[in-house]
Amino acid sequence: MSQPDDAPRPGRRPGSPAAGRRRPWALLLVVAFVVMPIVEIYVLIQVGQVIGVGWTVLLLVLDSILGGWLIRREGARAWRAMRTTLEAGRMPARELADGGLVVLGGTLMLSPGFVTDVFGILLILPITRPLFRGVLTTLVSRRLVGGVAGGGPAGPGGFPGGFPGAPRPDARRPGPGPQGPVVRGEVVDGE
Repeated sequence: MSQPDDAPRPGRRPGSPAAGRRRPWALLLVVAFVVMPIVEIYVLIQVGQVIGVGWTVLLLVLDSILGGWLIRREGARAWRAMRTTLEAGRMPARELADGGLVVLGGTLMLSPGFVTDVFGILLILPITRPLFRGVLTTLVSRRLVGGVAGGGPAGPGGFPGGFPGAPRPDARRPGPGPQGPVVRGEVVDGE
């Protein structure tokens, strides 16, 4: 017997942020595994009817070859940019985002079909990647500020009580306390 959507579930407080988070992921999974294959099959059939089956297969093969070359080129470029940034002593946030987008685009290029290949190429091309980098930055920062750093019902990092091994909020911290101020110094042995 299933519970209605608004009924409280064990381990989840009613109205908690986790209550609304599950639906977008479920919708994303339905789109990824049900809707996209149907769209891909439809587009393949339509292209096959217009240009013929042989030309459609040839176009898919050429698309895969182009995608493989583009992934290799842009992946190497993103890797070099990340190494250069790290060697300069800066945080490679932009370069990590570019690398992630190239990997995601490459994953989309692996699936056969024109629609996912178009999205994959858009993620890989250096001309269009900044648009998607902005979207990725927004999603990650929203997740970090709202879910990880902010804690929420599960605690920081999504783990009950916070990250494993992280100090608890009630743990003793340096600074003035009931025993008085903390004096920083050096301990010298041998006297």
